[in-house]
Amino acid sequence: MENRIHKELLSTFKNLSPMELTEERLPLIREVNKKLIEPYKNSAITQKEYYAIHKNNVKVRLKVYAPINQKQDLPVVLFIHGGGYVFGTVEGNDAKCAQYVKEVNCVVVSVDYRLAPEHPYPAAIEDCYLALQWIVENQQSLSVDIDRLAVVGGSTGGGLTAALSLLSRDRQGPNIKFQMPLFPMIDDSCSTFSSKEFTDKRIWSKDLNQFAWSMYLKNVEGETPKYAAPMREEDFSHLPPTYTTVGTLDPFRDETMNYVKALTEAGVPVEFHLYPGGFHEFESIVPDAQISQKATSESIEALKRGLSE
Repeated sequence: MENRIHKELLSTFKNLSPMELTEERLPLIREVNKKLIEPYKNSAITQKEYYAIHKNNVKVRLKVYAPINQKQDLPVVLFIHGGGYVFGTVEGNDAKCAQYVKEVNCVVVSVDYRLAPEHPYPAAIEDCYLALQWIVENQQSLSVDIDRLAVVGGSTGGGLTAALSLLSRDRQGPNIKFQMPLFPMIDDSCSTFSSKEFTDKRIWSKDLNQFAWSMYLKNVEGETPKYAAPMREEDFSHLPPTYTTVGTLDPFRDETMNYVKALTEAGVPVEFHLYPGGFHEFESIVPDAQISQKATSESIEALKRGLSE
């Protein structure tokens, strides 16, 4: 595989350690990851916490990022973090959310959805839908323009972004102007060529992906719901204009391209970028590489366009 990796990413890739995921090890992995996160400080941005509450009184934490000197209603982005449905945190994406605030000139709401296997499907997607509703209900206090509302996420966050767009369409919920599911986790069948092609556990690969799906779908019997795995959907019409990307060495490559094809055939405006030699999450793992900076800047520009057009 190393001979296929983009030259700017190769040295970092060689120094990565293999990941071993088991249900028993998840608490330790989460704790270690949490300790690695340093508090994010940015004097130009406010960070405030709120809670949205389900009808059964389950609370979902939301973190809101906004310009310190906000004087008018701004576009709003619901951000959904990644982590294979089993780990990942809001705080681990503080800098990314702050970058959206600064460069897009928007308010960002990041949702701390519940994780599997303790909280399997549909906990995560229902938490995201609750966050979407909360934004609309609190538009005045947030000083946001809900006519310019986008949903953004990568990997698992990308899968939840795609699922949320389907769910909100079908429930006739809040209108999503633009969605940006980046390298999304959307096909639980794990049957595409790319989902079986990559087995190196230094990056997200076949076994890790199958494990993550088994945790999220732990209580699902029979056919997988489309709101868990959006590629189970047959009708992709009336979904928001979409921007998506993936690397050629990402196990999600083929399902992303299948998604682009399905959206395009349904008449949904789509922009798609395929990055040669890019493995899963290369933008975050090697952020200083030129290809990573290109991918990040292109996604930010797409988000700007999506919220303004």
